[in-house]
Amino acid sequence: MKPSPVDSALIVARNVSLVLGRAPASVEILRGIDLDVAAGESVALLGPSGSGKSSLMAVLAGLERPTGGIVTVAGRDFTTLDEDALAVARRGRIGIVLQAFHLLPTMTALENVAVPLELAGEGDAFARAEAELAAVGLAHRIGHYPAQLSGGEQQRVAIARALVGRPALIFADEPTGNLDTATGAAIMDVLFARHAASGTTLFIITHDPRLAARCARVIELGDGRIVGDRRGA
Repeated sequence: MKPSPVDSALIVARNVSLVLGRAPASVEILRGIDLDVAAGESVALLGPSGSGKSSLMAVLAGLERPTGGIVTVAGRDFTTLDEDALAVARRGRIGIVLQAFHLLPTMTALENVAVPLELAGEGDAFARAEAELAAVGLAHRIGHYPAQLSGGEQQRVAIARALVGRPALIFADEPTGNLDTATGAAIMDVLFARHAASGTTLFIITHDPRLAARCARVIELGDGRIVGDRRGA
């Protein structure tokens, strides 16, 4: 039997809602989201500030529990897992790149990238971290601390850290938001190159239509609802 789109999807969201706060001051952030994302896709979630983009990413990544609906990632129902089980489910499967880098300031670039592998008990953590840093063009900066790196270099370290565990899925939330235009474009070149080389699913959250257009699929979010879903590049 040929698998249905739901059966073969890496991410499945059904009637997902997110409400923050309590009535009468509650705020409805996500409103009945239905979404399937196939393995290997590059997807942009496009929308203005306040549309619910980062909240949807947090729900799909298992960082925020939805108020209603179902989210499954790689066949695991995230809505039924407790926090410890979610952490285990994300480990090695999901990498996250954030706008603010979130590097550990007292660790070198190499140590920052090796951390998730060390936490997972991998014996070759530093060798793999060094190889991933080389892949993003930072072989010459592995011994430098975040304060010694430019913003673009710090984001490259963050990308290497997200990819070093060879995850099936990468979320990038406004990955160029803290960078100038030229540096941001170079960072996206790195991210798309690593996506192409590794075959991971790439899910980018952005308000920039030019960045979104580089993805094979563009999903538009407005007022907590999907208002468009089209094929792009």
